[in-house]
Amino acid sequence: MVRHALKKRSKKAGLPPGSLVHIGDKKTEAVTANVLDYAEDHCSETALIEIEQCIVYRDMPSITWVDIEGVHDIQVLEKIGQCFGLHPLVMEDILNTDQRPKIEDYGDYLYIVLRMLGNGSESGDISSEQVSLILGKNFVLSIQEGAKGDVFEPVRTRIRSNKGQIRMLGADYLAYSLIDAVVDNYFIILEKIGERVELLEETLISDPGPQTLHLIHNLKREMIYLRKSVWPLREVVSGMQRRDSALIRESTGIYLRDVYDHTIQVIDTVETFRDMLSGMLDIYLSSISNRTNAVMKVLTVIATIFIPLTWIAGVYGMNFKNMPELSWVYGYPAVWVLMIFVAIGMVIYFKIKKWW
Repeated sequence: MVRHALKKRSKKAGLPPGSLVHIGDKKTEAVTANVLDYAEDHCSETALIEIEQCIVYRDMPSITWVDIEGVHDIQVLEKIGQCFGLHPLVMEDILNTDQRPKIEDYGDYLYIVLRMLGNGSESGDISSEQVSLILGKNFVLSIQEGAKGDVFEPVRTRIRSNKGQIRMLGADYLAYSLIDAVVDNYFIILEKIGERVELLEETLISDPGPQTLHLIHNLKREMIYLRKSVWPLREVVSGMQRRDSALIRESTGIYLRDVYDHTIQVIDTVETFRDMLSGMLDIYLSSISNRTNAVMKVLTVIATIFIPLTWIAGVYGMNFKNMPELSWVYGYPAVWVLMIFVAIGMVIYFKIKKWW
């Protein structure tokens, strides 16, 4: 994963700052833009045919949410940047889809980067998508990496149905709502990971094997990836609380504190799962070691029992003529009795010593 990201980054080697180069997975879908324009007494929803139509919403007195899906078309992104007066470095970061969560203040607007997580496959592997938020005085741009669906539908529903306070408050509250939706989705991801961890624990106790080790390593890698996506978000939310920006009102800071608490909970849960998986790895290695030791103990006991029996068989297997036992009528059964008694005696001795 790291090597893949570095390979994508190498495309920009030698280019000046602000150069627009898409760094991410190649996509063929068309870039789409949907607009939700609302105030306390009205709400309208529009799917833009031409991206240039965004400019009419820039200075509207109402609150406007422009949701853009797809960042692979550089020309479309350039038009969006021109419509809202975005800095070239912001445009560059939007196209670099391996950004860590962060917040940057450009005076007239705030630029926020988030990681939106999802389950990328039936096996439960985590997928990640970059979401860029541009918070202006009366607008919010949300620029998503792909069109695979998002976690913002509850926010759209609240705006359409006028539930809660979202249509009575400003663009900063809308930005908070989008961040809160992303963070809440982390709990859903962690719940599914928790179920996988519980199943792994049961397998580890009942029948550990090479596949178990593979699952442990997969989950540990996902925890590292999840931690990298969530840990910087704490700094982003904390920065929004402390930042001296006219775009974020004091009333919204209360809600941001709630998101900050949720972020801390997510981080604590991730750390707990990491500790559990590290403990599982130790348990797995101990279990395999104990199983190996048990097998070796059985083989050692069997070999130890046969040592004196082999010695007896070796003594009476010598071809000397002057051995009275060889001409004795009961010599052969006597040796068998001796060997059986020696074997039984050693087994009893091992049992008394609790070596077997």
